Amino acid sequence: MIPPQPAANPAAADAPRPYRSVLYIPGANERALDKAATLACDAIIFDLEDAVAPEEKPAARAMVAEKLRTVDYGRRARIVRVNALDTAWGRDDCLAMAEVNCDAILIPKVSRPEHVEAVAVLMPDVPLWAMMETAVVAWHAANIAAHPRIQGFVVGTNDLAKDIGARYRPDREPLLTAISMCLLAGKAYGRIVIDGVYNAFKDDEGLRRECDQGRDMGFDGKTLIHPAQIAIANEIFAPSEAEIDLARRQIAAYAEAEKARKGVAVVDGKIVEKLHVVAAGRTLAKAEALAGL
Repeated sequence: MIPPQPAANPAAADAPRPYRSVLYIPGANERALDKAATLACDAIIFDLEDAVAPEEKPAARAMVAEKLRTVDYGRRARIVRVNALDTAWGRDDCLAMAEVNCDAILIPKVSRPEHVEAVAVLMPDVPLWAMMETAVVAWHAANIAAHPRIQGFVVGTNDLAKDIGARYRPDREPLLTAISMCLLAGKAYGRIVIDGVYNAFKDDEGLRRECDQGRDMGFDGKTLIHPAQIAIANEIFAPSEAEIDLARRQIAAYAEAEKARKGVAVVDGKIVEKLHVVAAGRTLAKAEALAGL
């Protein structure tokens, strides 16, 4: 049973903070942690989980906590991916990150809302994000999105492909059902939803193609594994000049139609209704937020 839909998340709607480029940084790599403060990404995932060897996890936790206390990461959203609570490190990760200046905690290996609630109890004041990386989490995506502490989803396409036994294809068709389930659930509850990584970090054409696909599907941005991928993600997940121009003209035309007591307007030979004006407003709000960076 899916719970009643709560009010849309303000972080995803009223205050359109950009999440075009969300860069993973290994928590044990001090040089990368320092460099991240100079990069043009919109958000950083300080990774204490997959990117850190077991023997390095306590030291990585301490290093990330220290960097978050002392390094100015500017406008970049600071998201920490902790280890799962059923590991030897997860609880200590959560307790340590509850004491530092981070914008969100990314919970790995989520399957059900109970996994979110367990972290929420340990971290009562920090927004929570969920990794969507298994078949079961895609199946329960709506219930997880409905949790009042969830602010965003990150789709883990590598783990998702492994879990369902999918083969890699440039069009990602074998993954689209599971990806879409996560995306639809997140958007239904006003959450931020970020697409998975593109592994070939030297393949600009492939990255551009996958960013285009993700943007067309409705993702807010893309997770990245290398700084060289930032510029392409920032470009594609931002409104284009043509989109901004169209949005302005749609809003203006609809305003004129309302003055004339008409229910619709016409722009470029296409009907413009209230729903188009709402979408146009979102486009302009995002453009304005990016212009202020």
